[in-house]
Amino acid sequence: MHPATLRPPPVTATARWLCTRLLPAALASAPAAAQQPESYSLWNPKPREELRPLSADRPDTTESAITVDAGHVQFEVSLGDWTRERRDDVFVALQTNAKLGLTDKLDLQVVFDTYAFEDNVGANGSEGFGDVQLRLKRNLWGNDGGPSAFALFPYVKLPTGTERSNGELEGGLIVPYARSLSPKLDLGLMAELDVVYDEAEDDHDLEVLHTAVLGTSFNDRWGQFTEYVGVLADDQYLPSLNLGLTYGPNPDLLFDVGVRLGLADELPDLGVFLGFTARY
Repeated sequence: MHPATLRPPPVTATARWLCTRLLPAALASAPAAAQQPESYSLWNPKPREELRPLSADRPDTTESAITVDAGHVQFEVSLGDWTRERRDDVFVALQTNAKLGLTDKLDLQVVFDTYAFEDNVGANGSEGFGDVQLRLKRNLWGNDGGPSAFALFPYVKLPTGTERSNGELEGGLIVPYARSLSPKLDLGLMAELDVVYDEAEDDHDLEVLHTAVLGTSFNDRWGQFTEYVGVLADDQYLPSLNLGLTYGPNPDLLFDVGVRLGLADELPDLGVFLGFTARY
């Protein structure tokens, strides 16, 4: 072949303008959404300066739809939780939910009662370490912003064989949804299906729980919540009301205190709790 046939065609003025002016300008003006964000994981932790606002499953019954940032741990601890049902008392100390961020949208949780004491009038009480829950939360949307957030997380309860254990395998599925109503007012909704052991019938039953909570921010540190909880179990509907205050001295720490009020004779009359959430 003649060497002249291997020469590239001449670059026209139009082609030169497209390559040197129009294409770089188009790339520079591409929307940020089209650029894929860096994917973080347990082995590639999210930088602290990029962490999303602290979001905890405690102290209300309604779980958060937001997961722990990848590569970080979060401890949600009840320092003390006292419940009075008629003349029976139950006290739980250091009930803990230890969370580990696995990916941008997935975290693993281990929930356990470090120590619980039940004093039953006219019957033998019990005390000690409780059963252990393993939970896996998967955020489907809203983890990093937007007007709403939604997640799914199944769980399984593993019997420990202690005095506080019922010795049975239990589990369920939790479905939390959150929506911002205004800059200082948030709505949380949750549905939960639980397969629990019925000691009277020596069998497992299905319980359905639903919640609705309104959370208000007074300022950057103080907030409050009002929550309604309903449980359908053994053909009975059991409602209760939860009220609480939260205080966050810094972005990685949140204290809480509150009360639970049973609205049915079958529920405990009163519960009082105090705890905190810390992220590392």
